[in-house]
Amino acid sequence: MRKLFIATIFVSSFFSACGQNADTTPKADATAPIVIQPRQSNYYVDTARPSNQIQSTFPYDISLRNAQGDTLNSAKVFEKNGKPTVLMFWLTTCGPCRMELNAIKGKYESWKQEADFNLYAISTDFPKNYPQFISRVEEGKWGFPAYHDLNREFHLVMPGELNGLPQVFVLDKNGNIAYHTRKYVPGDEDKLFEEVRKLR
Repeated sequence: MRKLFIATIFVSSFFSACGQNADTTPKADATAPIVIQPRQSNYYVDTARPSNQIQSTFPYDISLRNAQGDTLNSAKVFEKNGKPTVLMFWLTTCGPCRMELNAIKGKYESWKQEADFNLYAISTDFPKNYPQFISRVEEGKWGFPAYHDLNREFHLVMPGELNGLPQVFVLDKNGNIAYHTRKYVPGDEDKLFEEVRKLR
């Protein structure tokens, strides 16, 4: 009997001591709803308008931001001056985009002397990559203007939703799409210019 009494005291003391170091953090109520917070590093707020609220024809009415941080409307940026217009859509993370931009840069001045036209390089990057857009533009030193599609709206109005980059659209003097190509392999820039020459 004495042994049973001593064992009972020992066990009680043990659990009492363990209780001093036990986790006293309040436990979640099993009946409470589970709320999952978005990870801010990967969180993106879509600021694009519904497609039916965006002007779907050239010169559109889409907010563009340049590397200096100015926000401009495409209707003011894109010139309707009776010349063919090239819209090139690209991403800072796209290797073929970089290749095409470099290829066009090397021939742009001679092209302009042969057939005057407008060319705009439009980044469709997510807003978090805007600093990379600035770096890319400053590094590229292109002779043509580059803009960032601020609210990522162009994919809502362009044919094919810009699935697969780079993509190039050649528009005639009336703003109608006369030529469209997706992806890039060396030499594609010459095909592009041939299409521009046809519209002189």
